[in-house]
Amino acid sequence: MVNSFNQKKRRLAGRNKTAGKILAAAVFLGAAGTSPLWLEPAFAQVFSFSNVRVEGNERVDASTILSYAGIGRGQEVSAGALNDAYQRINGSGLFETVEVVPEGSTLVIRVREYPFINIINFEGNKRIKDEDLAKLVKSQSRHVFSPSTAESDAASIAEMYRVRGRIAATVTPRVIRREGNRVDLVFEIAEGKVVEIERLSFVGNRAFSDRRLRQVLETKQAGFLRQLIQRDTFVAERIDVDKQVLTEFYRSRGYIDFQVLDVSAEVSRERDATFVTFTIREGQQYDIGRISTVSEIEGVSAEEFAAVQKIRTGQTWNPALIDNNIARMENLALKKGLNFVRVEPRITRDDRNQRVDITFAIVRGEKIFVERIDIEGNATTLDQVVRRQFRSVEGDPFNPREIRQSAERIRALGFFSDARVNAEPGSGPDQVVVNVDVDEQPTGSLGFGLSYSVASGAGVSVNFSEANFLGRGQAVGFSLSTTKDNQNSSFTFTEPGLFGRDLSLSFGVFYRTSDYDHALYNTRSAGISVALGFPLGEQSRLSVRYRLSEDKIFDLDDDVFYSAGPPVVAESIRSPILREEERQGALVSSSLGYTYEYDSRITGLDPTGGFLFRFGQDIGGIGGDTEFLTTTLFAMREQRVWNEEVTLRVILEGGHIQDLGDTGTRVTDRFFLRGKMRGFEPNGIGPRDGTGLEDALGGNAFAVARFEAEFPLGLPEEYGIMGGAFIDVGSVWSLTNTSGGQTADPLGNIIPSPVDDGFKPRVAVGLSVLWDTPIGPLRFNFSKAVKKEDYDREQSFDLTVTTRF
Repeated sequence: MVNSFNQKKRRLAGRNKTAGKILAAAVFLGAAGTSPLWLEPAFAQVFSFSNVRVEGNERVDASTILSYAGIGRGQEVSAGALNDAYQRINGSGLFETVEVVPEGSTLVIRVREYPFINIINFEGNKRIKDEDLAKLVKSQSRHVFSPSTAESDAASIAEMYRVRGRIAATVTPRVIRREGNRVDLVFEIAEGKVVEIERLSFVGNRAFSDRRLRQVLETKQAGFLRQLIQRDTFVAERIDVDKQVLTEFYRSRGYIDFQVLDVSAEVSRERDATFVTFTIREGQQYDIGRISTVSEIEGVSAEEFAAVQKIRTGQTWNPALIDNNIARMENLALKKGLNFVRVEPRITRDDRNQRVDITFAIVRGEKIFVERIDIEGNATTLDQVVRRQFRSVEGDPFNPREIRQSAERIRALGFFSDARVNAEPGSGPDQVVVNVDVDEQPTGSLGFGLSYSVASGAGVSVNFSEANFLGRGQAVGFSLSTTKDNQNSSFTFTEPGLFGRDLSLSFGVFYRTSDYDHALYNTRSAGISVALGFPLGEQSRLSVRYRLSEDKIFDLDDDVFYSAGPPVVAESIRSPILREEERQGALVSSSLGYTYEYDSRITGLDPTGGFLFRFGQDIGGIGGDTEFLTTTLFAMREQRVWNEEVTLRVILEGGHIQDLGDTGTRVTDRFFLRGKMRGFEPNGIGPRDGTGLEDALGGNAFAVARFEAEFPLGLPEEYGIMGGAFIDVGSVWSLTNTSGGQTADPLGNIIPSPVDDGFKPRVAVGLSVLWDTPIGPLRFNFSKAVKKEDYDREQSFDLTVTTRF
């Protein structure tokens, strides 16, 4: 028979209360039997027992019970002391019932021990597995049952459900009596529904809309089709994180006085939805006013430090901008051999003009050294991986700002869910100990993906990556993907801290094949690459590389034409250019190259936009069969406007390959605008050859400019649907050999004609619908080619979706 656990508690409490009454009655009777009738009631009765007897115990020794009682034979005790003994035995948690009964000169202690737990079961749980729940409970099979432990276990299970958004979940522990003083412990679980955030709103915001602020928060509002796809759950602990990120968002945009005044979360009557409201005070937006630099150290010139600053009057106030310039000046001091130099930002507010005047004061800091760096919590990650994020080592001057920056670099590794770095006093007044406490998190992933686009069709991919291989901070990755046109596989390995420095070494192997529906030839490429990368500045990086590959063109289809009149002659009218490239067979390319990259998004000094520039060159002919010089350029500028509701983006991309040998360039070397220009098929632009101009030849040069805008459509933000508009301008041109063209006249005669490889810009315009769904981002492009050539191949609609699971 299954008994309610609460009923059981009430029954036990009743028994203990009865035992207390028996004790009180016994004490009273004992007093009446041994005291004279004329004794004043104010005098307490004193007992003395010549014998103490324990009854009912099976597993607990009598000596253990007597030690809880604290009453010895012949010892004089009062009625209050007997009650205290009862409370101590009962409070041990070992017994279901306790009775302390004086019987003449004998004190009888009767106990009933708690039963043993036979098995532990969970009923009603569907969202969380039994093995996961078993890890939470402290009650164990073949151990003594404890009501307080069972209650604590039920609370732990309910807490797990609450963290997962099911605050209406209830957990009831019940016991089933078995023979031999054993019980089965059953946790009956009513999971309830997920408590979604039905509405996430803000009070007090004027500069930014609710839509924009929702994009900042970790907490999300329940989305469109949430019953079918996903649910956005309410987690109370996430609110503190939201308050912090909201504060950082506003202050990085000049709102110095921003505050989160209150966050309220109201649960609906059905306890299946939550309404969260942030009450904020924005304050006024401030810009940077006058900037000055002073030196309070004799012999140190302020002008030298002012020269390295990258801050100007009129910029929006941003704490990261101030920290970045302080770091520049303190790094200059280190390069000049000036230890214990600190830069203090002295802020003067001009509330009338809403400006902040800044004075960077170069001062002498305290002479404190780093005694040691202690690292804890890294069970897998080696100490050296964490240590190389510090610019300081044991014995160096202590720089608090550098320590904070080191903490940010440790968090940026992605190996830890949290990293806490603090300094504590060392063995002497001039020594500090830097403590690093990290919480590791999984760093590997195995992904299976599906993708689809109108151009490439459906595709499947398998990806494996480990960002912290063997705890050494090394990255290992393997990928395999296939579509109807392409099959790609690759393996990469990266060592980010070669020789303990900020120097990365990467190695890669790849194998690619293509079988294009829009071209009657196939290609195959296989090779290896090795690269070294190192920073040139805070936002720039240079990498040098070597690449060895073998490329082949094969399975070129031939259209056969039979000439009119005798004799009948069979002739191929497929492009002579491609036939010549196919006849060359597999060619080996060996090249050296470099890439320079500048990314302003790294420091985050402009929170509303960023700039990315990439320039690279590769020279072939370091052995192998081909000689060439390839140059590529990529530049992107992105900016949020109109209270950051609209994103504007400009992308410029181009490249050129110069043949330096006698093999010429081949279709495997030349450029195509695959994925770079909308409104056309992947190989739909550029020089073409063949009787029906079927074959895309690519070009030795390409250039494309993409102008994009993304904006809200007025739909509820939780739908995740945005609009877009674009204009793409680009072209592919220039061939080493243009004499391979040919056409057929109405009588079937072959007429040679040169291939059109001129620079002829194409233009396409279009609209986009962007839908951020739980299965992956969907993008619908509706485009129209407004400037094209007769032989170009258009594509007016494109759909792409990518997801991993």
